[in-house]
Amino acid sequence: MSLFNKSVSLVIDKVPPQAVAVFAKRYIAGPELEDAIRVTKQLNAQGAMTTIDVLGEFVSNAEETIHFRNLAIKVLEAIDSHKLDANLSLKLTQMGLKLSKSLCLDNIEKIFKRATELGIFVRIDMEDSTCTDDTLEIYRNYRDEFNIGTVLQAYMRRTINDIEKLSDGRLNFRLCKGIYDEPRKIAYKEKDIVRDNFIYCLETLFKKKAYVGIATHDEYLVFHAERLIREYGLKRDEYEFQMLLGVDEELRNIILDNGHRLRVYVPFGRDWLPYSIRRLKENPNIVRSALEGYLK
Repeated sequence: MSLFNKSVSLVIDKVPPQAVAVFAKRYIAGPELEDAIRVTKQLNAQGAMTTIDVLGEFVSNAEETIHFRNLAIKVLEAIDSHKLDANLSLKLTQMGLKLSKSLCLDNIEKIFKRATELGIFVRIDMEDSTCTDDTLEIYRNYRDEFNIGTVLQAYMRRTINDIEKLSDGRLNFRLCKGIYDEPRKIAYKEKDIVRDNFIYCLETLFKKKAYVGIATHDEYLVFHAERLIREYGLKRDEYEFQMLLGVDEELRNIILDNGHRLRVYVPFGRDWLPYSIRRLKENPNIVRSALEGYLK
């Protein structure tokens, strides 16, 4: 990591929200659902699919979970009414996981049922390690009834074992490196090990006939993913690439031009700060690019 990138990662938590917003806005569609619809239409016109995410996590009361549940259902209905090539990403803490598991399950069941009625896929996002067991358990318990998937993180030491444990049923995962700050005891810290484990997990998933959303902006991993796709003779509809809104649009276009399907993660909402800080820590070059544009 360069000195500039390391400095950004160390100080970003202390930067005023107004300043973070300047650098983070390219990651966020906007504060309202209409913003996510607009951005999705633009991306669909460019040949990309999307997954729409309602920002906000670790709610503090049951009333908030109802608000987010209803908003998630509005997203599903907007996808249907606007005929968008999109699905929904869902955070369990937003649905009340840390307040009451039964509350969370009640909320997500309503969302899953509405998604089924509309024929829309739902991705259960992965959050920090305190949520991993519950997230994978919920995925296991609902995957046969509803069209859902979840997320695996290549930096987690447990991930290859989780793949094996879940191999007794339908496998649909987004595979990413991982972004939360986890202790070394449970997460790999060396970049090369994380990359190697990503490739190892991806090949294991392909062997098991899993559908994988290959979520990366690392062209080294894109190269190895394309290699494995060729080796396993996968058809275009048996996997997809995934990228974040606002990150390496040139690579996005290269992947699309190579004939692959690609989905862009499109977050919206007023609770944008925690998400944006995590993304800026992950990719401090966003700050560099913004500063260079400002100084030109």
